[in-house]
Amino acid sequence: MATGIRRRDRPQPCRWCGREVADAQMGRRRQYCRQSCRQRAYEQRAMVKGTSLAPDSVVLSADEAAQLSDRVYQVRCAAEDVAIAVDEGAGADELRQLCDALMEAAKAADGWR
Repeated sequence: MATGIRRRDRPQPCRWCGREVADAQMGRRRQYCRQSCRQRAYEQRAMVKGTSLAPDSVVLSADEAAQLSDRVYQVRCAAEDVAIAVDEGAGADELRQLCDALMEAAKAADGWR
């Protein structure tokens, strides 16, 4: 076991917008990438107070929910394409292209806020 404190290697996403948060060298990890994200999160928490919604609930409009569902579907389709290509013995170049498409779809789905 290491004797020093080790920071996580994986970058932490902003709790509001999902962007990568710069790692502070000392103290607690930052939760938000910018002050404006921290402010939007506070406003959302303040609006939820006194309602029957849980503090960590996420409320989406019908349009936002449909867009999120579409992006998740695109990720699933891209993953299926990679699996089929592997089963069929596709070449490295084709697999690289399919993996790149999968990563693009996953990144698009990740930024849902």
